[in-house]
Amino acid sequence: MKRKFNATVWQESKWFVAQCLDVDVASQGETEQEALKNLREALELHFEEPRGAIAPQIVAVEAEVPSA
Repeated sequence: MKRKFNATVWQESKWFVAQCLDVDVASQGETEQEALKNLREALELHFEEPRGAIAPQIVAVEAEVPSA
């Protein structure tokens, strides 16, 4: 299934950055077209079903945080 996403592209020094405005996914490339192609691949990976070899586990984690 194909789905359309909105993206913005800008240049940072020699790299073009493409960021999806609908999902928190971004990519980059040496040209605007390459950045958009890489963003397309990143979006496809983002929505791909996870294929872990080991079932995920839920674990408890403790951390020191300042009191309010």
